Amino acid sequence: MKERIQKIIARAGIASRRAAEKMILEGRVAVNGAQITEMGAMADAERDDIRVDGHLIAVATVKIYLLLNKPRGYVTTLDDPQHRPIVTHLLTGIPERVFPVGRLDYDSEGLLLLTNDGEFAQRLQHPRYQTTKTYRVKVEGHLSGRTMRALSEGIVLEDGMFKPLAAVLERKSPKSCWIVLTLAEGRNRIIRRAFASIGHPVLRLIRVALSDILLGDLKPGAYRHLTGKEVSRLILASKQVEF
Repeated sequence: MKERIQKIIARAGIASRRAAEKMILEGRVAVNGAQITEMGAMADAERDDIRVDGHLIAVATVKIYLLLNKPRGYVTTLDDPQHRPIVTHLLTGIPERVFPVGRLDYDSEGLLLLTNDGEFAQRLQHPRYQTTKTYRVKVEGHLSGRTMRALSEGIVLEDGMFKPLAAVLERKSPKSCWIVLTLAEGRNRIIRRAFASIGHPVLRLIRVALSDILLGDLKPGAYRHLTGKEVSRLILASKQVEF
């Protein structure tokens, strides 16, 4: 079945549709040996030879959706110049090429989705769909009631306001405390930067939920397949805020 080439590129997980459109305009896409530079060009992902920068792309016919408990000390990029461990190295027994949905910092832990479904990944990552993420955050020192209120009302950072949807003090010890945060954004290192700005550096950061999908008791480094119902719930949750 023929469809727009930018849609095929996005579905293959190569780039977003907007980035794929730019690739086409730049002459980086070829179909059956012919360079494509028109936005309306169509192709059949199953029959045509589609290449980006000379590399053949493949659209997966079998969709894979995984939930990994990412340990500390792994990166979520698929090509790390520093040669650090990559999260896909933890996936034994998965022959298909999958890629992370979003990112978790090298020192962060917890729920990370991986898939070969480019459209699914783009939907969950795009800011317009506001997929919620919940974290347990251990910070240095104790947060006063005033600081918790300030956190809930929003903290001004150099790239804009940081305002969690919810912030709850979970427990405290003599030198630290745990906060549960729910966000609908994913700016780079936003949680660490926010707490550093109020004098409470993050000691540990664990993502425990994505929308209503929970990390549960999955051990660090272990993974499981999402159920069909879980995939449908994630897609439905993103559609509910579409405009």
